[in-house]
Amino acid sequence: MASKLEQLRAMSTVVADTGDMEAIRSFAPTDSTTNPTLILKAAQLPAYAQLIEEAVAWGRKGGAPIGAVADRLAVNFGAELTRIVPGRVSTEVDADLSFDTAATIAKARALIADYASRGVPRERILIKIAATWEGAQAAAVLQKEGIDCNLTLIFSLTQAIACAGAKAFLISPFVGRILDWHVKNGGGPYAAETDPGVVSVRSIYAYFKAYGISTVVMGASFRNTGEIEALAGCDRLTISPQLLDQLSKDQGALVRKLSPDDARGAPPKIALDEKAFRWMMNEDAMATEKLAEGIRTFAHDLGALRNLVGARLAAAA
Repeated sequence: MASKLEQLRAMSTVVADTGDMEAIRSFAPTDSTTNPTLILKAAQLPAYAQLIEEAVAWGRKGGAPIGAVADRLAVNFGAELTRIVPGRVSTEVDADLSFDTAATIAKARALIADYASRGVPRERILIKIAATWEGAQAAAVLQKEGIDCNLTLIFSLTQAIACAGAKAFLISPFVGRILDWHVKNGGGPYAAETDPGVVSVRSIYAYFKAYGISTVVMGASFRNTGEIEALAGCDRLTISPQLLDQLSKDQGALVRKLSPDDARGAPPKIALDEKAFRWMMNEDAMATEKLAEGIRTFAHDLGALRNLVGARLAAAA
């Protein structure tokens, strides 16, 4: 029997959740996603020293600020990833722009322009944006320009609907972080079928299929393979190398759990404007707390990445 990873590939598009190119080569996913945390980890590996050196040399030559050099490094990683995966690579807009629609749009355009200068067409890239109200509005503008967006840090149906209203290409609901919140607050124990992160993604998936929403649903942030198996059939699943390895070694049968032809359990349709979005988020403690925490974490790691770049620039002076 084929491994569970190979069976999963027949049901869902498998995406690697890492900046480690060797791991990506090993598991041959269709797409790859990155974020400041993943790039920070990868940038400290000797195998990718040349990517940092190129960005630092570019920054020194042009007198570019640290932030621009950090952007250059992110695109360096992304451009390399496009040579490995046949599909899309997600590159994240700075987390500290999560509440600034105009700045998010400007940064996304700049990233796409940098990719274009290297011969990477926009069709290969997804611009990753935090799923705030401001992020969704930025995505609405970018999508009209042909810049496809991945709205990330999604913890609620409210966020998913706002992103669908923006006609975002893809959303990334975070399964494991939802589970983390519920366990921390006394919930559980949970089986895969009752895992609150799994239940959330299933609800979003059913809603999108029931109402003909074309935005891709990509489950993310998994804590174990049970969560992944419980979402087999979801449009896309972005999975860490560790869990990809476990799935590749498991020869058991994998049952399809989600199908675009089955929207049973879809929530009632919701009309959403900014006031409704903000109120519904206010009423959802988990989504509010985890969104804020996720933005803070990515902003912290972006700061650490900028510090790393700054130290290299200073050393090269």
